[in-house]
Formats: sequence, structure tokens, C-alpha cells
Amino acid sequence: MKPLGIGLIGTGYMGKCHALAWNAVKTVFGDVERPRLIHLAEANAELAAKRASEFGFAKATADWRDLIADPDVDVVSVTTPNQFHPEMAIAALEAGKHVWCEKPMAPAYADAEKMLAAARASGRVAVLGYNYIQNPMMRQIKTLIGEGAIGTVNHIRVEMDEDFMADPEAFFYWKSELASGYGALDDFSVHPLSLLWYLFGHVEAVITDMVKPYADRPLKEGGRRNVENHDGANVLMRLGGGISAVLMANRSAWGRKGRIALQIFGSKGSIAYDQERMNEFDLYQADGRGSEQGYRKILAAPAHHPYDRFIPAPGHGLGFNDLKIIECHELIHAISGAPSSIVTFEDGLRIEKSVHAMAKSFHERRWIEIA
Repeated sequence: MKPLGIGLIGTGYMGKCHALAWNAVKTVFGDVERPRLIHLAEANAELAAKRASEFGFAKATADWRDLIADPDVDVVSVTTPNQFHPEMAIAALEAGKHVWCEKPMAPAYADAEKMLAAARASGRVAVLGYNYIQNPMMRQIKTLIGEGAIGTVNHIRVEMDEDFMADPEAFFYWKSELASGYGALDDFSVHPLSLLWYLFGHVEAVITDMVKPYADRPLKEGGRRNVENHDGANVLMRLGGGISAVLMANRSAWGRKGRIALQIFGSKGSIAYDQERMNEFDLYQADGRGSEQGYRKILAAPAHHPYDRFIPAPGHGLGFNDLKIIECHELIHAISGAPSSIVTFEDGLRIEKSVHAMAKSFHERRWIEIA
């Protein structure tokens, strides 16, 4: 396959993550052609030129439509705020480009459906940025569950907490706008939902409560503005095979920086994992030796592919951006027609459907079945 031409829309935190991944994927894996960094788009020409120089892109523009129209661009990375995803992703797909779009798909479910329809019509690869599923530790957990290492799974608890919105006097910004979505559910809880999908399949039924710790926030220009979505959510869920699950999410959790605490309970043991310690997990197997009961720690090591592509020794650890490089590699494999582990728009829409069912459950105060 010829080297892919890359276009990047947005250069904030996730935009930089994508740029790092496109720059590093050949160096890390070696089995793909080095992508050509063609075109970068930002909100204004000065910033676009600055970021293009920093990230290594040949061209810069203040109009993302120019990037999509560029015949040298084969893949478009969409890393803008949530409400801009539908228009940009659909335009890219209609122009015959592959799309790597950050999660969530869109604040409105109807827009997410349009994104999937555009992907189907285009025949191009369209994936969402759920890089936590690429963790070699998560792959090993999936393998252990499949091998029956903890027996039949019957209950799961997952918590996602961060404190980037914990300060009640932090300035209002777009993540508190209704236009960005429900808040903790779609901006946030989609990550643990992607892990549940990867390990067990999609959610089948939910009942939800959401909380708004702070009613308003100060504006930089003075005054205050009402917070329009919810920073916390608690969800009871049913998964396939009779598995019960609990999801708790909080964007205002002081002291938590990147926590996804996943506990998986089975008939013969359990697994405990925390994203803040993403290079390890704890495994308990009930083997009957009462004097030696307790969890044992599994450390990430070269045996857990593709950890070995980064580091030749166990216990040294990968990071968030490394998972993005793995995701980029999986995307290139998908484009080439090779087997890959990605969250397509098809699977992403089902995650979105779960989120919207959770919001509906909150407003209607009842269980919602997810078809």
C-alpha cells in the first residue's frame, strides 16, 4: 500500500496526540509505509501555520474544507470539539477520504446516524478514537477472560473519575455547553463503555441518575453562566449473558486524574484494573489454598504484544500517546484490508445509542432496553 496522505483538523490536546501517532507509527512498528503529513487545519491561518511547522505538516489552512478538498489527503483526523464532528467527518467521507474521528461521534444521535450512513455509502474506513482498548494489558485481560481464567463473568463495576472540572470557580467552557452533549455520559463515560464493548459486547439495558455538582460557572469576561449538562452519572446496566454491571462517572472528582477502575468478577476469580496504573492489573484465582489467597499483580511486558514494539523489558510502562500510536497502526491495517482491532462507526453508534438510552432513562426515571 502506498504511503497515506494525512490531513489533521484541530491541534489541541487530541490533535497533538494524532500528530504524534502519525509521526511515530512507522518508527514503532516498521511494517507500514511512513505516512505523508500533507495538510493541517486550524481556526486561523497564523495558528495553522505554527502548528503545521511544529507537527511536520507540509501545508496549513484556516478553512478545513480546503484540507478535505486536497487530492493528496487520503485520511482525515478529526480532533475538534464534539459538535463539529458530524459536518467534518461526513464531508471527508463524501470526498472519498478515510476518517479517524475522536470520540464521541456527535452530541445528537441523529447526527451520529448520518455519520454512519456516510461511512457506509463511501466504502471508506471510519473509526473512532477509543485508544484505551489498545492497551496490551486490556488485550491480556480479554485473553484471560476468554480462556476462563476467572470462570464465568457475572458482575462488573467500572468507575471513571477525573478532576478537570472539580473546581467550582473554574471558568465556563465548551464542555459545559448543552451543544457538546450530556456531559459525563458522552464526553466521558464512552471510554469505559468502549472497554465493556471490547471485553463483553454491548450494553442491553440501563437505568441512570445524573448529577450536576455546580449550577453555574464564572465567565472570563465577567458574570456567570448556567452549567448546561451533568458532570456526574451513575448507571445500572445489564450486559449479554446475564452479566450485571455498574458504571459511575464523575468529571468533578478532586484527586482523580485519569481513573478508569474496572473490576470484573467471575465464578472462579476476579480481575482489577485502574487506568491510572495502566501497565498492570491484579488477578485473583480461587484455587482453594486458603493460606495463600490474594491478588497477584501482572506487569506489562514484551510478552504482551505490542508492548514489545516499544520497550524490550518488562515493568517500564507505556503511556497514553503510545496507545494512540497502536490505534493508528490498527487504522492503517484496516485501510489495507488486514485484520484490525478498532471501534468502527458501526460499533461507535451502538456506544452512542447506549449513552442516549442512559440520558432517556434519567429523564423518564425508568429502565430502558437497548435494541
